[in-house]
Amino acid sequence: MIVKELWKFMQVRKKFWLLPILIVMGTLGGLLVLVQGSAVAPFIYTLF
Repeated sequence: MIVKELWKFMQVRKKFWLLPILIVMGTLGGLLVLVQGSAVAPFIYTLF
């Protein structure tokens, strides 16, 4: 539901430059959630 509202906001306000920022933030957030409990976590944290 939030994604639909964000898409409508970007269409109405012509804020399509926000799309790459949202994609990167979503990707990094998903990566951190997936890696949080695994043995790969220390290697990912050294990248940041």
